[in-house]
Amino acid sequence: MQHPGADPAQALSRSAVEQISVEGDLRVFRSASENSQSHYIVIAGEAADAIRYAAMSGQWLNGKRGFGSARVTVTVGETIWQTSVFPEKESGGWFLPIKVAVCRAEGLCEGDMVCAFVAL
Repeated sequence: MQHPGADPAQALSRSAVEQISVEGDLRVFRSASENSQSHYIVIAGEAADAIRYAAMSGQWLNGKRGFGSARVTVTVGETIWQTSVFPEKESGGWFLPIKVAVCRAEGLCEGDMVCAFVAL
């Protein structure tokens, strides 16, 4: 994860095929068994289709990754980090985890609209 003032070009040094603008409400998954929580947004619609197309024409040429995921570099505000997006069955879109450190750095709370750039 990079913090404000970091060089975004450095984070995108792995050949980014496409950068996609996404937005969604910040949701929290609370695990009843582990007493933990995870923040995420669901990417649906045209943005989800663009991610799927970019993954199929790039990362997945040698076979899909675990759980059908795709590696991405994400920018929210001034914070940049690498993660994976995962298929989200209900919407047919993608589940994008948002690290707690990102929420803190960007002042995000459950229910906030998150605007992000996702690069594959």
